Amino acid sequence: MGHNSKDDILDILKANRGEDVSGQKLAETLGISRNAVWKAVHKLQAEGHRIESATNRGYRLRSDSDVLQADDIIACLDDAHKDLDVRVYACVDSTNNEAKRLLANGLDHAALLLAEEQTGGRGRMGRAFYSPKGTGLYMTLILPWARSLADAVHITTAASVAVVRAVERLTGRRLSIKWVNDVYLDDKKLCGILTEAVSDFETGRAQSVIVGIGVNVSTADFPAEVRQRATSLFTSGVTRNRMAAAITDELLRASAHLGDASDIAFYKAHSMVLGKAVTYTENGIARQAVAVDIDETGGLVVRHADGSERTLHTGEITLRVV
Repeated sequence: MGHNSKDDILDILKANRGEDVSGQKLAETLGISRNAVWKAVHKLQAEGHRIESATNRGYRLRSDSDVLQADDIIACLDDAHKDLDVRVYACVDSTNNEAKRLLANGLDHAALLLAEEQTGGRGRMGRAFYSPKGTGLYMTLILPWARSLADAVHITTAASVAVVRAVERLTGRRLSIKWVNDVYLDDKKLCGILTEAVSDFETGRAQSVIVGIGVNVSTADFPAEVRQRATSLFTSGVTRNRMAAAITDELLRASAHLGDASDIAFYKAHSMVLGKAVTYTENGIARQAVAVDIDETGGLVVRHADGSERTLHTGEITLRVV
């Protein structure tokens, strides 16, 4: 049987999600044998699709079935973004690493990469990001970059805003942002963002910006070292495909209007550090301050006990909310 029969069966089951479709009807609709239907369903189940089968009832795609698929993501994207190059991988070391490999091999357009599983998911400062199979959204958006490298710092702020806007809209949950780029739910980390610029060594300008986003969607069993600090969304009825599309739409919009005042206002309104005492480390020395503002570039303005203020920028500090 051809590859298409399997895809066609999946399309029919998706159109009737949560309802039974008889094997006979599938066979007749597609002009294949009942045995070919059975084989195709087994392959789909092996790929992770939650399809239930019962004698005399047929096959049913469960409403909680949630396998990443490029065509499903594209179908959920805004019309303006339907031509985006979307690629889904079963397993990669990290989607950011894969993005760099594609760029090194000549990729020159915007692309969205997603993986069901990462074996070497990365966070900021070289930390690992736990990425088990099928329970998270591990995605990287590649953006061709014609602007200055300085403009690229806005992207991290824009990505935080995009994630929060999309997830709040889809789930109705209230999220917060820990400067610079971690998204929190109920005081636990829900999402990490790692932005990297890939530059042209000759000109020193960024050629592309890659934005890696990891969201814990239904991860329940975290490793001991992050268990107290991490959480998941556990949303019913919102597929990862739909969430990936919503975040991508928001991020593409935001990247076209970088530093937009309404995005900075949104970021501030969702900040979990403003008004709080923070400790930041600079050149190995810990300093105490109060976070008082976020400037138009996404920098964190802190005030020391002596009244002096300074603006912290990503990359040079680690921050601890007291």
